[in-house]
Amino acid sequence: MCLIVFAWKLIPNCSLVMAANRDEFFERPTQPASWWEDAPHVYAGRDLQAGGTWLGTDKRGRFAALTNIRNGHGARAEARSRGELVANYLRSDLDAKAYLQKLRDTAADYNGFNLLLGDARSAYWFSNHAEEAERALEPGIYGLSNGELDSPWPKVLRAKAQFASLLCTAAPDDAYFEMLADTTRANDSRLPDTGVSLEWERLLSPICIESPSYGTRASTLLRVHASGDSQLVEKVIR
Repeated sequence: MCLIVFAWKLIPNCSLVMAANRDEFFERPTQPASWWEDAPHVYAGRDLQAGGTWLGTDKRGRFAALTNIRNGHGARAEARSRGELVANYLRSDLDAKAYLQKLRDTAADYNGFNLLLGDARSAYWFSNHAEEAERALEPGIYGLSNGELDSPWPKVLRAKAQFASLLCTAAPDDAYFEMLADTTRANDSRLPDTGVSLEWERLLSPICIESPSYGTRASTLLRVHASGDSQLVEKVIR
């Protein structure tokens, strides 16, 4: 998952509205969002290589989503799969705060990540990379890509602005998926420096990424209502 924009406690009777794109190599095997046979209360897509997931919810309205940190230094091969961070939370009976208390002891076992998790009452951002490692979220609109929460990358700023406009006009679901399909690249002068080549910075700069071997594979719209009910709609692209 490489781009997430979400509104937390801004919409009456709806605690969370989240729109997200998952970016990944096309060769990595994936299962579309569904109820998990080994955890029937969990609804999420699944990474069939490591068994985890990038975004999901459960029958109690708990939710979690993940992005990797991009730093250009490469990933540690021996690190644990980051997808288990979302899967383990959704499988557990822990609330978000208790889960994060346990996670602090093992966070260094993973390559760099951002984790969003919560339920209809509270939401948190946690990272094992950023200086401010944990934050209880206040009402607002947030954006997250492969830097820190609300890092002013062009794709984050563009997505947040479009997302806010859709919320204000009570747009239908199709409009959110249209936003997530935006392939506009950023000007070179606005690109972040994350340690990868200029060619890769350009390729990764749109909301929706296109290339022969890597890109946006699924778009997701998630709502968690104040009642604890949740709806996750996924559009598989590739």
